[in-house]
Amino acid sequence: MFEIGEHVVCGNKGVCIVENITTLDISGVDKERKYYILKPKYTAGSTVYVPVDAAGESMRKVLSREEAQRLIVSIPEIPLIEIANDKFTEQIYRESMKANRCEEWVRVIKTIYLRKQKRIQAGRKVTAVDAKYIHMAEERLYGELAVALGMDREDVEAYIVGEIRGRAEKSALQT
Repeated sequence: MFEIGEHVVCGNKGVCIVENITTLDISGVDKERKYYILKPKYTAGSTVYVPVDAAGESMRKVLSREEAQRLIVSIPEIPLIEIANDKFTEQIYRESMKANRCEEWVRVIKTIYLRKQKRIQAGRKVTAVDAKYIHMAEERLYGELAVALGMDREDVEAYIVGEIRGRAEKSALQT
């Protein structure tokens, strides 16, 4: 059970704040069924209604500060997504996004970033599918990490890069 005022991650809506837990007075809706009323943190003017009894499928708590730090430290070891056939690229990305887990979003970002570099070196543009999914993955990952770490979403990418570089340099000095 989530509580009013709590930050949660809700499916494709990203980070939301639980605004209320109540029944809905809308025709065609079970008047006895309780719903979470969610306000997406990064989408103004939007409201999401999630049945309390079905929330486990689409909602989870935002990472804690410690979990966010552990995730950032583990980014270099998180494996890329293997795409054996480009015909299935979007389907594979979609499944990774649907998992609603930060590790999967990192995999999408890392995979697309490297694909993008290879395409640019070959004088080709980034595919529309790659552009769409890297944007989605970054929005969700940076939004959640911003809340977990208590920072602005716009600062998260630079923070991650700094942390990874700092650890790599420290590791290189120790060897």
